Amino acid sequence: MANSDPIRVGVLYSETGATSTIGFSQLQGALLAIKEINESGGVDGREIIPVRYDARSNPARYAELAEQLIVQDHVSVIFGCYMSSSRKAVIPIVEKWNKLLFYPTLYEGFEYSENVIYTGAAPNQNSVQLAEFMTSNFGARVYLIGSDYIYPYESNRIMSELVLQRPGSEKLGECYVALDAVEKDFAVIMEDIRDKRPDFIFSTVVGNSTAALYRAYADAGFEPRTMPIASLTTSEAEVSQMGTGVAAGHYTAAPYFQSIDSEENRKCLAHLRKSFGEDCVPNLCWEASYFQTHIFANAFRHAGSDGIAELMPHILGSEFDAPQGRVRIDPTNHHTCLYPRIGRVDAQGQFTIVRQATRSVYPDPYLVTHSLGDWTAKLESLGH
Repeated sequence: MANSDPIRVGVLYSETGATSTIGFSQLQGALLAIKEINESGGVDGREIIPVRYDARSNPARYAELAEQLIVQDHVSVIFGCYMSSSRKAVIPIVEKWNKLLFYPTLYEGFEYSENVIYTGAAPNQNSVQLAEFMTSNFGARVYLIGSDYIYPYESNRIMSELVLQRPGSEKLGECYVALDAVEKDFAVIMEDIRDKRPDFIFSTVVGNSTAALYRAYADAGFEPRTMPIASLTTSEAEVSQMGTGVAAGHYTAAPYFQSIDSEENRKCLAHLRKSFGEDCVPNLCWEASYFQTHIFANAFRHAGSDGIAELMPHILGSEFDAPQGRVRIDPTNHHTCLYPRIGRVDAQGQFTIVRQATRSVYPDPYLVTHSLGDWTAKLESLGH
């Protein structure tokens, strides 16, 4: 007799705290995929049940709840984490119990775990493209601002190395602020920027303080046409917090924007808004959270089990028609083939895509083979 028991999965994102806006969107991505899977008959007739906790943007709580999900709730697969500090807190837990974490966030690279599937962008899928675009269009004198934790330090190191390959390049400043930074915390930095006049600012500020950075920039009277902010972490979720027009003219590199003109994306967004209302703020981390949940369900159908040994052969090498395009889990490094894009924020808080990949880019988390020219053969210009 076929097993009809529900399949319990861990869903571990931040619904409160400094990164709650994007964390809540990740939660909605997972829940939307689970809803679609269950409405289409589940996994071979078995309903997926999310066991959901709020990690409150706290890495220690992520670790505690991951262990609770595995030991007390008996889940074998966890979808979760936004900040790299939270991922690094959870990895020892899933490795200890030999369970599986799906991680749907861009990150700094230079990592591999047998117990993690990485569905966000590696540095060769966003940092390389952003460095090439910004230095080609604005110049190579950069000022770096980040939140004070591991991802910004590592991401700024990578961006510095990429930019400093350019003639006339210079790193004019590198500053870090607390995760709960408010607008006044950026005032001294804005004065330093006024003195040094970089060609562009690279932001790795995350969470609610992102809005404070962009407001401080606007209050300082700076002009995006001549000295824009470029980011990997400023998505539609953060832009929605800033107020109309504050982010307009600034740039983000990401595999996914709401504005992607495809049938798959339009269909997915319509289902999201029908399910959760018009206040949703889909973004790159929402999209990765969504498609990775479908990838798990497809693998389970083949494996008949959520055990990592049974699942993994059906996850590695698998493909899915995601809103950004057809993605693939690379079997050699557990990362995902994605579609780099550069977007410029418009007055409505959406991104006009100014360059995009014509085919997916292989993940190179250790930046072994990249060069600044990588994407010129793979991308088409849509105007600037």
